Amino acid sequence: MSRFGRHVPGLLRGRPFRRYWTGQSISLAGDQISLIALPLAAVLILDADAAQMGLLKTVELLPALLLSLPAGAWADRRTRRRHVMIATDLGRAALIASVPLAHLLGVLTLAQMYCVAAGIGALTVLFDVCNVTLFVSLVPADRFVQGQSLLNGSRAMANVGGPSAGGILVQILTAPIALIATGLAYLASAGFLARVHPVEPPPAAPAKGYFTEGLRWVLNNPYMRSMFAASGTLQFFNFIFHTLFVLYATTELGLSPGVLGLVLGLGAVGGLLGAALTGRVVRRLGVGPTAVLGAAGFTVPLMLIPLADGPQPLVIAMLGTAEFLSCFGVMLVDITLGSLQMALIPHELRARVTGAYRMLNHGFRPLGALAGGALGTAIGLRPSLWIGTAGAVLGLLWILPSPIPRLRELPTTEPAAHVESAV
Repeated sequence: MSRFGRHVPGLLRGRPFRRYWTGQSISLAGDQISLIALPLAAVLILDADAAQMGLLKTVELLPALLLSLPAGAWADRRTRRRHVMIATDLGRAALIASVPLAHLLGVLTLAQMYCVAAGIGALTVLFDVCNVTLFVSLVPADRFVQGQSLLNGSRAMANVGGPSAGGILVQILTAPIALIATGLAYLASAGFLARVHPVEPPPAAPAKGYFTEGLRWVLNNPYMRSMFAASGTLQFFNFIFHTLFVLYATTELGLSPGVLGLVLGLGAVGGLLGAALTGRVVRRLGVGPTAVLGAAGFTVPLMLIPLADGPQPLVIAMLGTAEFLSCFGVMLVDITLGSLQMALIPHELRARVTGAYRMLNHGFRPLGALAGGALGTAIGLRPSLWIGTAGAVLGLLWILPSPIPRLRELPTTEPAAHVESAV
């Protein structure tokens, strides 16, 4: 083996995972471009205000609350979940393509933006509940941390280049036209998934309480229960922040789209570093302490953003520092808790548990987005961002008394003992 080959992670030496990882990496980059281009299209082209931005984010996130549980139950009964993922990629590409097309025809409206956001949100739910099963079909249990590190490293790399590229594309092409890059990324993801042929777990057999079994499993497991409570608190307050951040940065701080993209890209270098170092931190501290450290590192630095004031170079430095430290922390917590979930969830319940967890967890996102829009209108952007950033720190209060901080290594996945329905 060459010297270069010895430094390539073991999972990437296998063609199936490499193709899967490549497709996901391209798709994540496209997501990051749309993350800045979609709200900028609403603000710069359609003059959306704080309440309309809150509604746009809400309709994108609402499917996670309404559809995650039935989508997980449906996916666990499928034999070819990969085909479902390919179909959702193609659907998301078509929805994204409708925005620049409508803009070129001069008929783009906020109503269409709401429909596109809702459709993308619904297809993303279906993609994600199937994706967890595909991941465990490609990654051995003893390499879950490595697999999660590679995927989150791709997310960090997308965070480095995606917002910067998105901001520059918006500046050159306008926000709607910049979304074409996101559509192409979804098409690339579908193409790479079409070239992966794993042996997927068999579909779950129907049983009493089948539909709600994943939900009951989450609530009865002490690790998952504390993760849900902590993440739900963080998601609610963090989406107050996310709903208003672009509007705050462009209107109150006076950042241009290009500068905003560069600030986000600079900050996300911390995410790339966090993804690269998480494995070492886990080996040094253990799974649980790393998760606690990451949760604190993710939330506390973001309070620099509503604190930002003064000359623009100082403002940019404060925003870049907040993004760098926060993205470093989020890699630690996402990789460790993501690996813990992969290790805990029984194979026959994966899509249902993922759907239930998304419903409970991501369901707080549209509530946070609605609250962000209402708060931004009622009390202003900066005070609302203080509530969002300071409130997210409260998620730590759910993790600290749980079994998670004492966990040194990942547990072994065991078959599920079916929980009898209470009805």
